[in-house]
Amino acid sequence: MNNISLILKREYFTRVKKKSFIIMTIVGPILMAALFIAPVWLAMADNDEVKTVTVYDNTGKYAQAFRDTETLKFVFTQEKDAAKRKEEFSNSGNDAMLTILDTVSNNFVLYSEKAPDLSLKEQISSGLEKYLEEENYKKLGISKSKIDSAKVTVNIETKTLTAEGEKISSAELGIAVGYIAAFIIYMFIFMYGVQVMRGVIEEKVNRVVEILISSVKPFQLMAGKIIGIALVALTQFILWAVLTGIIVGFVYLAFGSQMIPQGQDIGQIQNMSSQQIHDLVGNGQFSDIILGVMNFDWVSMFAVFLIFFAGGYLLYASLFAAIGAAVDNETDNQQFMLPITIPLILAIVAAQGIIKNPDGALAFWFSVIPFTSPIIMPLRVALGRYEIWELFLSVGLLFLTFLATVWLAGKIYKVGILMYGKKVSYKELWKWLKYK
Repeated sequence: MNNISLILKREYFTRVKKKSFIIMTIVGPILMAALFIAPVWLAMADNDEVKTVTVYDNTGKYAQAFRDTETLKFVFTQEKDAAKRKEEFSNSGNDAMLTILDTVSNNFVLYSEKAPDLSLKEQISSGLEKYLEEENYKKLGISKSKIDSAKVTVNIETKTLTAEGEKISSAELGIAVGYIAAFIIYMFIFMYGVQVMRGVIEEKVNRVVEILISSVKPFQLMAGKIIGIALVALTQFILWAVLTGIIVGFVYLAFGSQMIPQGQDIGQIQNMSSQQIHDLVGNGQFSDIILGVMNFDWVSMFAVFLIFFAGGYLLYASLFAAIGAAVDNETDNQQFMLPITIPLILAIVAAQGIIKNPDGALAFWFSVIPFTSPIIMPLRVALGRYEIWELFLSVGLLFLTFLATVWLAGKIYKVGILMYGKKVSYKELWKWLKYK
């Protein structure tokens, strides 16, 4: 056991002192915080830039279609010569030029000197569609005001029933948290599992392993390496979580606290309806985000995340260690890596469909099969669409499979770590597994 701890410390401190670890520990939280901040910032940001569009209307029937707004201004030109019109536009400094040549095909051409502005195009298109619809209503003798009065906007308020009573929830927040958790586990398994494999290959090629196993058993070497790198991954994740929380907290204190009126009790806000929240903090996405974040079960989510983070890493790290022991260089590991990585890739792809149907058969089987459960089960927990027995079954199968995998990987590791210059096949690996 003492040998395992020595190897563990070596693996841990060697990696946490690397510049790449320090840089990623700093850059990672900034990128993660941006994922949380950017959607809110974009939803609240106002675009004050005024854009000017030159309009040439050959038909003379669209004068009322173009009305200036706070961000859009229209300037009309009567120049019929196309070449001169384009030259005038180039010299005007305007953002775009719209030409209307006929009323039959609704053929409109938008010119610009730079890449087309998608937002500008959508605003012009929306205004023209609205104008043409109104003209068609007039031709058909239909009152648009009566049609508009018949339109209904439905606001569905989502709530979850808990032992404490009703709580306003957010399906969108669950999807975001679940998918981010799944992607982080997927990323860390690959990133640090490959580090285990590369470490074994490096020690094997440099013949360092021959010195190491003179004083430690192969299984102890594998266990120390896997656990040591696991602690590196866990350290980086915790630092990411803490630093991301600090960054998001500072941003909230700077820009978000003004959205909640001073003196308002948070507990009272939780018991309000969505409409009351909108009246209190403003009618927008920010109020829904506040409620969703406050009512989300972060404790359960974090606990489940850590369990599947650790279980998934340990399961795959043992397999990566076995691959590293079986080959002499990274170019020979592709045939063995493919079967291992396919379940992970399949799980992250299937997650997109499972989000739409988290109670289906695909979601159930992917959340209990050990090679995909580290990705799918945290996603289902974030969505709140799972049974307790499913969670325990998934955890039990994951760690039982890990123990079986460690035993199998240990046998491959024991033989392969001293095997040099021989191309290893699946048939050869099967022989190693049968060695006593």
